[in-house]
Amino acid sequence: MLSVILTFFIAPINVSAQAMESIEPFKVGTFAINDIPTVGLVVRDDELIIDLAAANRVMELMPRYSKLSMPENMLGLIEQYDYGLKYRIYEVINWLVEENQLSSSNMPSYVHSVSSVDIMAPIQYPSKIMNAAVNFYTHACEGCSDEQLAARTLERRENRGVPYLFLKPTRGVVIGDGDDIIMPYGRDQIEWEVEMAIVFGRTGKYISSSRAYDHVFGYMVAMDISDRGGRPPGGFGSGSDWFVGKGHDTFAPQGPWIVPKEFYGDPMERLHQTLVIGGVTVQEARAGDMIHNIPELIEYASSLITVFPGDVLQSGTSGGTGAGRVQRATGSGYLIDGETISASIEGIGSLTHTVRAELSVPDDLSGAQLPPVKTYRPER
Repeated sequence: MLSVILTFFIAPINVSAQAMESIEPFKVGTFAINDIPTVGLVVRDDELIIDLAAANRVMELMPRYSKLSMPENMLGLIEQYDYGLKYRIYEVINWLVEENQLSSSNMPSYVHSVSSVDIMAPIQYPSKIMNAAVNFYTHACEGCSDEQLAARTLERRENRGVPYLFLKPTRGVVIGDGDDIIMPYGRDQIEWEVEMAIVFGRTGKYISSSRAYDHVFGYMVAMDISDRGGRPPGGFGSGSDWFVGKGHDTFAPQGPWIVPKEFYGDPMERLHQTLVIGGVTVQEARAGDMIHNIPELIEYASSLITVFPGDVLQSGTSGGTGAGRVQRATGSGYLIDGETISASIEGIGSLTHTVRAELSVPDDLSGAQLPPVKTYRPER
């Protein structure tokens, strides 16, 4: 039997930098600076943005530093990071700190305050987003009493099976911090899920859980916005529809930036995620609530499909979604027009969005479009 082993390589870049560690931790993101998408480093308690390419160009003018161009976008940075680029970025950070260029009285033109730039989704755009469904015990038992949750958790731990993953679209669906979440016309059963997003840094297939973190670049905050209105009766299938439920434009907020793994630590020990709507905390969870841990999710995902640098795997959400009918001032179990929704993960950051309802559709549609929920689920 012919055995074929596919090994994926990215040629290492030629880096002569000597900085094997960064003096300060940093995060990486994509920002609109002078209306141009720009890869930046986030430093000093998320208060400053460094235009990475511009800072590097200035540093290159100094004789003691080698010349090395920076990638044009985040995907390029992620692809090259583990193959030498991270040491050059460490060198940029160390140079800026040593030259005191991050102090408020001495900041050059390539250092900006976070408030002065537009925060875009870090990756424009992942080739795929893999999402774990029902991967927290509290989400698997929404609305349960404490006794029911304990019993269901014990039962599930004894028979976890394998993870359940689904794919979500990317371009048009991925949005950055501050962008509006749009509820499609007539779709009035939209709910929320806060999730950790794992960003892959290396290509891999059949990645064992013991090697999983070798393939991780870093972590960001994400939301999985969901349409629970289902599809109308008739035709092929009925009720649940994953494309309807997960695929609408703006339904994949990501960011606000990515924390490289060396600055975050083990997410299974550190993860603490929350989601707030209109000032009310509706979700809060730690990694211990996960049914399948992150290395197991990576092993499962890569057993189905090759993962590439910049691909994203979201680890699921906890109880407290609309399905659990968390009480809010609006009295609604779903999102409503004008609400503010904010998802946070400790040590990474927060995504904040305003929810807007789409008020109309073109008047020349034939009727083959997805109809408003109320046309087949009238209020009683």
